[in-house]
Amino acid sequence: MHEGRLNLATARAFMGRFARDVRANTLAIMTMALIPLAGMVGGGVDISRMYIVKTRLQHACDAGALAGRKAMGGGVWNFNNYYARTQAEKFFDANYNASAYGVTARARAFSENAGKVSGTASADLPMTLMRIFGKTSETLSVNCDAEMRLPNTDVMFVLDTTGSMNDDDGRGTRKITGLKVAVKCFYEIVARLDTDADCTTGTPSGGTGSQVQLRFGFVPYATNVNVGRLLKPEWMPDNWTYQTRKLANTPSGNWGAWSKEYSGYCSDIPDDTEARQYTITSSRRGNCTYMLRDWVGTATKWNYGPLSQPISTLKNGTGWNNSFTLPIGPGGAQKTINWDGCIEERKTVWQNSYSPIPAGAKDLDIDLVPNSDETRWGPVLNDVIYTRKTGVRQAGSFSLPADNGTNAIYTNGDYYACPVPAKKMQVWASATDFDNYVDSLTPNGNTYHDIGLLWGARLLSPSGIFKSENEYTPQGGEIERHLIFMTDGDTCTGTNNYTAYGVLWFDRRTTDPSAAPTDGCTDTGTLTTQVNARYSALCEAVKNKNITLWVIAFGNLATTTETRLKNCASSGRYFKATDASTLQQTFKSIADQISQLRLTK
Repeated sequence: MHEGRLNLATARAFMGRFARDVRANTLAIMTMALIPLAGMVGGGVDISRMYIVKTRLQHACDAGALAGRKAMGGGVWNFNNYYARTQAEKFFDANYNASAYGVTARARAFSENAGKVSGTASADLPMTLMRIFGKTSETLSVNCDAEMRLPNTDVMFVLDTTGSMNDDDGRGTRKITGLKVAVKCFYEIVARLDTDADCTTGTPSGGTGSQVQLRFGFVPYATNVNVGRLLKPEWMPDNWTYQTRKLANTPSGNWGAWSKEYSGYCSDIPDDTEARQYTITSSRRGNCTYMLRDWVGTATKWNYGPLSQPISTLKNGTGWNNSFTLPIGPGGAQKTINWDGCIEERKTVWQNSYSPIPAGAKDLDIDLVPNSDETRWGPVLNDVIYTRKTGVRQAGSFSLPADNGTNAIYTNGDYYACPVPAKKMQVWASATDFDNYVDSLTPNGNTYHDIGLLWGARLLSPSGIFKSENEYTPQGGEIERHLIFMTDGDTCTGTNNYTAYGVLWFDRRTTDPSAAPTDGCTDTGTLTTQVNARYSALCEAVKNKNITLWVIAFGNLATTTETRLKNCASSGRYFKATDASTLQQTFKSIADQISQLRLTK
C-alpha cells in the first residue's frame, strides 16, 4: 500500500512540473505553424511567378495585335493569305519565351473586326510549393487589341488637272485615270471605307468611328481654280474691271429683210453677228444653202478696253446666281453672262522675288479676310471678255491701247479653262460621294502651280477666311493638317490665257505693265518665271503655318522643276512617281505615314 501511494504521488508531481515548464511549447507551436507558413511562402513565390508570366503574356499579346494592325495597311485582314494575322503571331512568339517558368499549353489567337485587331493569349503555369495544398497549376489569360486611331486630321488634295493629265503614263494608263485610282486608294487606307477602285491593299471596312474627325478637301487646278461659290458674296465687290466693251452711242434701226438664198461651204458664210446675220436653210456634207440680212440704221459704236462692269446681280443674298445680263450683246442688246465659279485674284504687285512676300501682294496673303475692294476677289466671266486685235475679225497679235468709239466688232480671242469646283474641308462619310467627286476631275488647261497651292492653303488654313470651320473640331479638339500637292508637269503659261490675273497680255498684273509679257514652259518667259517665284514663296508660307506639305512629281519633269518641287515639300515629304502604278504606291506611302496606330488595351 505504501509503495502504490508513493508512485502515484511521484507521477502527480512530474505532471505538475511538466505543466508548469513552457520550454517544450516551442516545438509544438513550430510544428503547427509550419503548415500555414509553407502556404504563405509558397503562395508568394507562385503569385510572383504568375504576375511575371501574365505580364509577359500581355506584352506579347499587345505586340502581336499592334503588328497585325500595322501589317493590315489598307485594312484587309485576309489579304495575301492572312498576312496580317501571320505577322501578329510572329510578333507574339518573338516577344514571349514559351519555355520560361515551365509553362505549358500556351495558346494565342488574333482576329479582326471593323479595323480593330483583337487578341487572346493563355498559358498554364505549374505551381511549386502550392502543390502542398493540391494546387498543381494555374491557367493565365490576357486580352489585347490594336485599332487605327488617327488624330483629328485634315487632308487637302491640290491636284494638277491640266491638259497633259490626259496623256498616257507610258504604261498604257491615262494619267488622270491613275490619279483617280491613287486618290481613292488613299481614302480607303485613311478613312477605312471601300471605294469603287481596285486597290492593291484589298477591301477595307468599318470606317474610323465617331471619336475622330477626319476631313478631306480638294483644289483641282490648271489655268484657274474654281472656288467662287465657296466664298461669301460680301467678299466680292459690286463692280469689277474686265477687258470688255461698252456702248459708245445709242444705235437705232433694225434688221433688214432676208436676202435670196446662197450656196457655198458652210465655213465660208459671212457673219459679223452685229452687222450681218445668216440663217441656214439646208446643209449637206459641209455645203450649205443660206440667207443673209443686214443691220439697217445707225451703226453701233463701241468702247473697248479695261472697263468696269456691274456684277452685283450675280449675288443672291447669301448665295450666288449662275448668270446675269449685261448690255454688251449685238447692238447693245442684253447678253447672258454665265459664271462657272472661277475667280480673279485680288490686288497684287510684281517683282523678281517674293521672299519675303511684299505687303502689296494681297493675293499671296493666305489668311487675309477681305475688308476692302483691293482685298476682294472678282468672278472670272469669260462671256464679258472682248479682246482687241489689229483688225476686225482678223487673226493677229493683240493690241494693248483702248479702242474707243469704233465700229469694229472684236470677239473673244482668249484661252480659258475652269476646273471642276473645289471642295472645302469636309467629312466624306460616303465612299460613293467621294468616288463621284474624284471621277468628275477633267483634264484641261495650262499649268499654273501658284494658284493651286494658294487656294489649297486658304481652304486648309486654321487662321484664315475659314477659321471658324478649321481652327478646332466642334468639340474643341486640335487638328493635324496635311496638304498633298501633285503635278505631272512643268509650269506652262500663255499670253492669251484668261487666268486668275485676267487676260495676261492685256492686264499684266503679275508682270511689268510697260513691257509685253512673254510666255513659255518650265523657266521660259516672264509669265512663267512669275508663276515659279510666287509658287516658291507660297511653299514657305504654307510650311510656316504648321501644315505638312507633301509634294508628288508624276512622270518626267524638267530638272529645275523637280528641284523646285523638292524645295517646296516639307522635309522628307517629296516623292516621284513614274507611272500610275507607282503613283498609287506613293499615295499609299503617304497615307500610311499620316495614319497612326494607338494601342487601345
